[in-house]
Amino acid sequence: MNNWTKLSIEYANQRSYLDDLFKVYPTIPEGIREIDESIWRNVEKEFKRKNNISLIKELLKLDLFPIKDSYIAYLKRDKTAIERNPKTINRISGRLYEMGLEKIFEKCSEPKETNRQIGPMFKDWLRRKSLGIQPVSLNDFIANSDDAILDGGDKVTMGFAQQYLNYHHNKGLDFVARFNGKYVIGEAKFLTDFGGHQNAQFNDAVSTIETKGVKAIKIAILDGVLYIKGRNKMYKTISDPYSDYNIMSALVLREFLYQL
Repeated sequence: MNNWTKLSIEYANQRSYLDDLFKVYPTIPEGIREIDESIWRNVEKEFKRKNNISLIKELLKLDLFPIKDSYIAYLKRDKTAIERNPKTINRISGRLYEMGLEKIFEKCSEPKETNRQIGPMFKDWLRRKSLGIQPVSLNDFIANSDDAILDGGDKVTMGFAQQYLNYHHNKGLDFVARFNGKYVIGEAKFLTDFGGHQNAQFNDAVSTIETKGVKAIKIAILDGVLYIKGRNKMYKTISDPYSDYNIMSALVLREFLYQL
């Protein structure tokens, strides 16, 4: 097994892994969503009038619809479908009346799910000089050959990698750096659970490592449940067949970079 994967597994199973990981991914739920007062007044009015069509139209203007229903996304994207599908509108409205206005408001103002906030956290962690140096702009990054971390969005990191490192994968990069004259690229993911979307996230990160012809060391900066020892698919995958890949926790990344 790759030494850095092994070290990450040991860290996750023998040390205060989650406590330390919170410095990288401080997934604190946001406060309640703000509800537009004028829209909410209309919601109250149409709710009391039992005007189903107008009630649905007003609630669709809010960021979060108060009930989970497979047909809501369609109605959001095609407002004309509201008038043409009275049975669907009556069914959804019936559920809303059962909830009552107080519960509807509560659901519409729920904070965003923490998983949706995770994306930018790794780069924020880098900007706090967590790896010992401050990330720099593209101009500063290419100005010399000093140790450096490239700061910027997917367009910047991917553009540099394409131009200078022969990177022709269709995925953006969370990490582009140069240490001891060697370039390092990779994606960072916090895998909060097994299955579904999280498996896709894992595969995205690994696909960067598998990209051919890149003039850089390729890594996957992965954290979360994949380091839990057992028969789960992720752990079995990093143990074999991906045992030689540079898969590691953000918490051992600094040590990896400075030994290059």
